[in-house]
Amino acid sequence: MTQSNSLKTQTLQVSGMDCGSCAQTIAASLQQLSGVMEASVSFATGRVKVSYDPNLLSEAQIKHRIAVLGYEVDATPEKTLQVQIGGMDCGSCAKTIEVGLQQITGVNEASVSFTTGRSQISYNPQQVSETTIYERIQALGYTVEQSSDSHSSHHHDSCDHEHHHEEAEEQRGRGAEGQRGRETGGKLLGTQNTATNWKFWITNRRGQSVILAGVGLFLGLVTQYLALPIWLARAFYGIGIVVAGYPIARAGLFELRLRRADMNLLMTISVIGAVILGDWFEAALVVFLFSLGTMLQVFTFGRTRNAIQGLMDLTPPTATVKRNHQEVTVPVESIRVGEILTIRPGQRVALDGVVVSGTSAIDQSPITGESIPEDKAPGDTVFAGTLNQTGFLSVKVTHTASDTTVAKIIHLVEEAQSSRAPTQQWVDRFAEIYTPIVILSAIAIVLIPPLAFAQPLNIWLYRALVLLVIACPCALVISTPVSIVSAIGAATRHGVLFKGGHALETAGHLTSLAFDKTGTLTQGEPVVQKIYDLGEENTNFILSIAASLEQQSEHPLAKAIVAKAKEQGLNLENIENFTAYPGKGVAAQIGANLYLVGNRRLFADFGVGLSTTAESLLIKIESLGQTTVLVGSSQKLLGIVALADGLRLEAAEAVRLLQRLGMRHVMMLTGDRTAVAKQIAQQLEITEYQAELLPEDKLQAIQQLRQSGVVGMVGDGINDAPALAAADISFAVGRIDIALETADVVLVGSDLRRLAYTVNLSRRTVTVIQQNVIFSLVTKGLFLLLGTFGFVGLAIAVLADTGTSLLVTANGMRLFRDK
Repeated sequence: MTQSNSLKTQTLQVSGMDCGSCAQTIAASLQQLSGVMEASVSFATGRVKVSYDPNLLSEAQIKHRIAVLGYEVDATPEKTLQVQIGGMDCGSCAKTIEVGLQQITGVNEASVSFTTGRSQISYNPQQVSETTIYERIQALGYTVEQSSDSHSSHHHDSCDHEHHHEEAEEQRGRGAEGQRGRETGGKLLGTQNTATNWKFWITNRRGQSVILAGVGLFLGLVTQYLALPIWLARAFYGIGIVVAGYPIARAGLFELRLRRADMNLLMTISVIGAVILGDWFEAALVVFLFSLGTMLQVFTFGRTRNAIQGLMDLTPPTATVKRNHQEVTVPVESIRVGEILTIRPGQRVALDGVVVSGTSAIDQSPITGESIPEDKAPGDTVFAGTLNQTGFLSVKVTHTASDTTVAKIIHLVEEAQSSRAPTQQWVDRFAEIYTPIVILSAIAIVLIPPLAFAQPLNIWLYRALVLLVIACPCALVISTPVSIVSAIGAATRHGVLFKGGHALETAGHLTSLAFDKTGTLTQGEPVVQKIYDLGEENTNFILSIAASLEQQSEHPLAKAIVAKAKEQGLNLENIENFTAYPGKGVAAQIGANLYLVGNRRLFADFGVGLSTTAESLLIKIESLGQTTVLVGSSQKLLGIVALADGLRLEAAEAVRLLQRLGMRHVMMLTGDRTAVAKQIAQQLEITEYQAELLPEDKLQAIQQLRQSGVVGMVGDGINDAPALAAADISFAVGRIDIALETADVVLVGSDLRRLAYTVNLSRRTVTVIQQNVIFSLVTKGLFLLLGTFGFVGLAIAVLADTGTSLLVTANGMRLFRDK
């Protein structure tokens, strides 16, 4: 259960549901209880989540309502804990933590993502406590940086980690102000340059151990150089070994208990072996280099991993809401759908909503990546995390704190960074084979030469220790996720959301791209293309008459005509005796004259004939795929307004950019008429198009394209779902809430030019991954050979291992700085 000031969230396990309607019944009944803010029920999992005000309602009353409906509440509900873990430097660390947590009695499931540093643990609170979970993580040699119940938006920590809680709360409290500096240039994610902050080296336990190990190593060297007693030098070396080696050894021994061999165990064996062989200097140097490399790697990778914190800081923790005719400031978690927020200039929008009064310019760059503020008026949508710049707004809340667009984006980015790309899956399978083989080789090296060929044991033992250092494929394992996380972070900053590493890699191999027309290449709304006069009146007069009659209509064609008149600064006339003729048009009187606006049938009903010239003009306009609106009086036709679905302003440039990238096929698929498709294709310089397609026809077109390569489909996610699903990768533009649910890649700002950026970034990511994997494999192979034949020592092996890891990390992080 979670608590957020006056609001609590309870998750219960309910049995007895046998269909989806049971879940709906429970949800509807709970929502009728006074004090319940939100109730959701999952039939698939049997879980009920209720957010309620404990001042108005108790947990017992909630359980009683469920029982009255005929269902049973599990007496021992499962809880889920999310923990941010520090100290992981490769994917093997994450696996170690998973195995260690799963062995705790009462822990039902544990998953750890190395890329995000986040663990999610499902457990029975009657069998295991949060403190036990934290202690196991620490016993494995890692730190608990932040922890929270999965349903809570506030951080807390365990037993000895209250200071983490305070830091998290302080950071959240100052998020609204501190974020302004990070958002310059319309950045969605911020960065934390922890690697270059010297305070972290002094205040962090890992940093302290590295410094002390370095001091011990230096003093030992000085002692040897001055020819002082050897025991003094070994004492200094020993201090460095113990201080920096203790957390490594502790984690390594726990690994042994878990019957696993990661770098901590292998390094511990190597250091103990070096001490046994009497090489104290090399043992101290190995510990120092390993600790230093691990520290640098953790902090360097953390710059990308912690970038998502910028998203979390976007939304303020409190908001001003109107209640009982007064303005009160309350936690955002307590605000219900339908309540009215008041947002002053300079404040951030706390929740998604619709403007009910006021006008202002809103900086949406943190969400959409667009640098130009967007004007908002009553009826317009605003997003949580955006900045109100100029005016006072009243906003009706449409989504609760856990369901806002920015909350969905945060969840999507976390899921994407946690997902495993195809290359990473291959690397993980290879690593599972590689490490045992190298360890067995080390055992063979230490046994066979001395036993079979009477070789000196100490020489081959040393070489075996070198092999053990090389046995852990840290650089290889980290080579893919660091690139994926960096690329996803860079894309998110520019308003492009990938749903995982698979989508990122697939986009990098893209050869063909198919566009849906309506709502994707076009605006999805009619736009006045041209106004034709028939020699009686000028075009401004014709447009003014049409807009005057249509100004009260909600029809899309009418709105387009009125918008065109306002754009040209025309004055609209007062009308009288207005009459609408469904399916035909409208008629109204302006002064002494009766005017008509509509189609042929309206004019025929009023006995107004069309000349041969007018008929020919209508045929010509309609052949271009445009819709015609006739404008005239009760005596004659005065002119014609031609409308069509307007192209997106950036569509032509977007197509050109894709063609410059060498895209083999850029195609348009549409259900519209051939004449319309031809006109649009010519304007966009698209040579391949198919028109008058049903949804199943689009599906076949995509399947045919897939025979020649990797195919992407671009749509708005509304009426092109089959084609999006059939493509190797799908891109969605348009409404964010729909796009997030339907596609592999979402263009948040709906700017089609970002497609070329997306493809280019994906190709660079694939290249960087290949560079990292090849470099890691070649380096490992080279040092395996050199180590086996005694050409490298322990220190060089450690330096090669950590150095390779740092290099592939730095190479991957270049993607995060992508412009």
